[in-house]
Amino acid sequence: MKFKGKKVLVIGAGLAGCDAAMLLANNGVEVVLVECKTLFLNPAQKIKTFAELVCTNSLKSVVPSTGHGLLKYEMKGLGSHILDMGFAHSVPAGDALAVDRDEFSKKITENLKAHELIEVVEAEAENPLELQEKFKCDYTIVASGPLTTEKLENWLTNDLSGEDFYFYDAIAPVVDADTLDYSKLYFKDRHKPTNEEEGEQADYLNAPMNKKEYEEFIKELVEAEKVPAQKFEDYKFFESCLPVDIMAERGVETARFSCMKPIGLEMADGSIPYACVQLRKENLLGSAFNLVGFQTRLTYKEQVRVFRKIPGFSEATFIHLGSVHRNSFLNSRKLLNFDMSSKKFPTIHFAGQITGVEGYTESASIGLYVAWQILRKLQDKEAIKWPVVTGIGALVNYIMTVSKPSPSNINFGLLPPVELTKEERRVRKGRKKIKKEKASLRARESFDKFIEDAEGL
Repeated sequence: MKFKGKKVLVIGAGLAGCDAAMLLANNGVEVVLVECKTLFLNPAQKIKTFAELVCTNSLKSVVPSTGHGLLKYEMKGLGSHILDMGFAHSVPAGDALAVDRDEFSKKITENLKAHELIEVVEAEAENPLELQEKFKCDYTIVASGPLTTEKLENWLTNDLSGEDFYFYDAIAPVVDADTLDYSKLYFKDRHKPTNEEEGEQADYLNAPMNKKEYEEFIKELVEAEKVPAQKFEDYKFFESCLPVDIMAERGVETARFSCMKPIGLEMADGSIPYACVQLRKENLLGSAFNLVGFQTRLTYKEQVRVFRKIPGFSEATFIHLGSVHRNSFLNSRKLLNFDMSSKKFPTIHFAGQITGVEGYTESASIGLYVAWQILRKLQDKEAIKWPVVTGIGALVNYIMTVSKPSPSNINFGLLPPVELTKEERRVRKGRKKIKKEKASLRARESFDKFIEDAEGL
């Protein structure tokens, strides 16, 4: 075997850790996967299986001309197990890939534990260097997920990162479908047409609000009791995942141009509501819905009181309520090399959200990226920089060059601009779409050529 006797330690069985472990094992590398959630759950976790989707059940768009669609293309090209299981356990969500999060997590756990080259160790990681030596591994990937445990965080802050090592994230609530009043709700996808004559049903359920209802709801969000920050720390939220109550505090119209925007959600009479709350199925049965974009700091009691003011929610029962949790990430530009290895400890690598990316597919893709670089090293090849015009290359370039650490999702703003022809520049209404399509095509072609050439290096 090409990698006989080679072994890699992976700390953390989140999306990045699972994808990295499976890629390495599928290429003949022994993997020791250390995970502690079977022993105890952190405040954001609900289940003891791997690859848990703690915030939403959506892996975002599959449309090729979107950033997430591009990232999925590259993940597929690398052999992403996370992506395969996402499609295998998908639930209807328009042009997005949403999954039954319990079945998705359960199957990934089963597959990892069944792999002959993966040893799962139920333990809390404290010192990656000591664990690497204990298990006689060549390299280590730290993919400790949205909430790094206290012992591992102590090692990181004492030996690597210093104090600037966190931001806050929030989770949206999930409501029991049987407790909703459907006479006040309607099914409609924002962009995907539905053929109701053939029995099709839209993937999203909508709760429309008129101006008075909306403004009263925003007022309730502002005045509701919030969960205070812990340990005298200030909340530092990721801008694209703001709690809905913070949006409300920023101005009465903010949510109406964000998670409650009514664009594309015409009602049966053809009118468009003043604002709209969208609900997405949690599972194939449609027995539960999550409130899209409704991450929140509200106390549990206040969530029930305020969210029952949403049309159709007067008798709503919540399967689980929203919460705020602390997420950890490094200043990668200062601490890591471009292959995500530590400048101070070259055999220690980092992957996933801890590197400074935000989002499920982003985290998994960095896990694949790091595993791919380690595969090269195990063959005595040098790590190699990815083209910045690719999705993964753009993410890596961002976290390695941003002056002030600020986690980012994939978006075409991270890629170099494309050149438009004279005719394309004359197009006004569709110019943005043309740019995205060209950037996506350029990225896919560049990715394919890069991977093919790299295999020959």
